[in-house]
Amino acid sequence: MVTTRIAPSPTGDPHVGTAYIAIFNYVWAKKNGGRFIVRIEDTDRQRYVPGAEERILAMLHWLGLDYDEGPDTGGPHGPYRQSERLELYRRYAEILLERDWAYRAFETPEELERIRREKGGYDGRARNIPKAEAEARARAGEPHVIRLKVPRPGTIEVHDALRGLVRYDSAEIPDVVLLKSDGFPTYHLANVVDDHLMGVTDVIRGEEWLVSTPIHVLLYQAFGWDVPKFYHLPLLRAPGGAKLSKRTGHTSVDHYREEGILPEALRNYLSLMGFSMPDGREVFTLSEMVEAFSWDRVSLGGPVFDWEKLVWMNGKYIREVLTLDELAERVKPFMTEAGLTWPSEDYLRRVLELMRPRFETLKEFPQKAIYFFQDDFDYEAKAQKEIAKGAALLRELKEKLANLPDFSQAYTEPLIKAFAEESGKKLRHVMQPLRAAITGRLATPGMYEMLEVLGKETVIRRIERALALVES
Repeated sequence: MVTTRIAPSPTGDPHVGTAYIAIFNYVWAKKNGGRFIVRIEDTDRQRYVPGAEERILAMLHWLGLDYDEGPDTGGPHGPYRQSERLELYRRYAEILLERDWAYRAFETPEELERIRREKGGYDGRARNIPKAEAEARARAGEPHVIRLKVPRPGTIEVHDALRGLVRYDSAEIPDVVLLKSDGFPTYHLANVVDDHLMGVTDVIRGEEWLVSTPIHVLLYQAFGWDVPKFYHLPLLRAPGGAKLSKRTGHTSVDHYREEGILPEALRNYLSLMGFSMPDGREVFTLSEMVEAFSWDRVSLGGPVFDWEKLVWMNGKYIREVLTLDELAERVKPFMTEAGLTWPSEDYLRRVLELMRPRFETLKEFPQKAIYFFQDDFDYEAKAQKEIAKGAALLRELKEKLANLPDFSQAYTEPLIKAFAEESGKKLRHVMQPLRAAITGRLATPGMYEMLEVLGKETVIRRIERALALVES
């Protein structure tokens, strides 16, 4: 069975790069009827951030990337946590020592720093300590690490399903630390042990891990385990080509969520960073990606994460994919955050129907639609000029609108058109002062639809407020 995994570290904000890699792991597992599991790699206690794990899991759930089984301690859908498996890694490190694939190294941090300055890196000097001496020093409690004993000379072959065969000279591979002096494993040991024991068949990760793969291949060989298939996806890039990072752009999924990006749109956009549909369309669902997915549709070019393109895609989902009911539920938290209320569910849906072509993020909606929900909005400078210029027309029009028995478009449209004709004005010279008076701006949805949604009482009240503004 195909089994994939995502293995984030809880060291900060949930990263868009993690989401990007998670999508491909999820899709490949589902394409093959397999398993997608989550493993929290939390053995780096110095960089551990409380609450980061919960935010990572919330991100995956928000994006619809639900994972399969975890250990009993985590519940039926709980993740694996490396911090709960420390004894396991120690046991496997001992196996490597027994097989002469690893050795104990006793250098102090100060000695290591001096070696790095003089040699450019660790030179493997502890390989020369007789095994009996090393074991005696360890039993005596002397602090030490366990390092991988890279075979030298030699060539290490890495088969990457996307990049082909890559060969490494073992002389270029350092004797990396596998188990630290505090008993915690490093990424390399824990990663390989867990992938094997969890039955991971396909390792899909970012290309930054390609340089670590020869180390992992050596560990698989040392344990006598089958090597999984490797797929190293290209890194997300910022506009300009640099790696996407906090210095080059926003990397936190929480940031995009707070800015009003839909999970479907972010997931779709991240999918496009490495995958293209056979028919070339850019908007597609997760299930459609699963159905169409093949690795020959995956590009190795440096994908550029472009905020403007993401916003464009988000707007497509707002206008063309979500139903009005779905959109209403999505905007409500942003309305509440902006301090706005709505008189009814029907009213909110009617406003959304009018405004849907005019906003591209959920956060924009309260800002752009504020005049539908409160009277004390600010007037744009150009709107104030229109009101002042058309004040006389507005006073006359207000009386006619106030006498209408019905405020639907069937009544307001002929009245306003007739009023313009009677006044000897072009229609826009009537509409613009009216638009400015009831919204405070000059770019809005259609006038007649807007009048119907706002209602007579609100419209008359706002005309009076606008007139008072320019006449004071």
